[in-house]
Amino acid sequence: MKKNETETYIINPKIEEYLRNLNPIQDNVLKEMEELGNERGFPIIGPLVGRLLYQLAIIIGAKRVFDMGSGFGYSAYWFAKALGKEGLVIFAELSEKNAWLARGFFRRGSLDNRVEIHVGDALQILEETDGEFDVIFNDIDKEYYPLVVDEAYKKLRRGGLFITDNVLWFGRVLTDDLSPSTKGVKEFTRLLFEEKGFVTTIIPIRDGISLSVKL
Repeated sequence: MKKNETETYIINPKIEEYLRNLNPIQDNVLKEMEELGNERGFPIIGPLVGRLLYQLAIIIGAKRVFDMGSGFGYSAYWFAKALGKEGLVIFAELSEKNAWLARGFFRRGSLDNRVEIHVGDALQILEETDGEFDVIFNDIDKEYYPLVVDEAYKKLRRGGLFITDNVLWFGRVLTDDLSPSTKGVKEFTRLLFEEKGFVTTIIPIRDGISLSVKL
């Protein structure tokens, strides 16, 4: 996403560059995905958030992850790396083209046996998928964010993590912007903090990540 006059950097770009340079990505497939994101102006979560997702999955011993709407699979790739050979990431993406790209990346990273790809409405796929998840990662279109809270709560195991990207929305949450995306992010955040079955923290990294643990 290209920045415009209504958008604000959450952290100093020089600090972000410093953090990125502390531990450069060694995985060539991840580098390729980042280059594609830069070329297309496609807003992937980037290596700082990717490494955070990787760590969180390891910390809770995650084996089953649902990844909602992460484009051509950047976040799902990080999760798949963390889960180990017995783990499974269910990757749901509305765009068939993005899902096709993701399949190629997973294959080149030798992670395709850990990822199950579904094309369609991610929320509907989550509703129709049996069983509980250790982690649910939400990055669908922002106007639909409020619809995810209840379903994510239902589908998480106790102690599971519900993680959502873009909850600071490039600073637009501080403005009077009435666009569906900004309204969706604000309403989602309100609902998330009102859900007593979650303990939620917003981490001001990149564009803001909400981290909720199910009690």
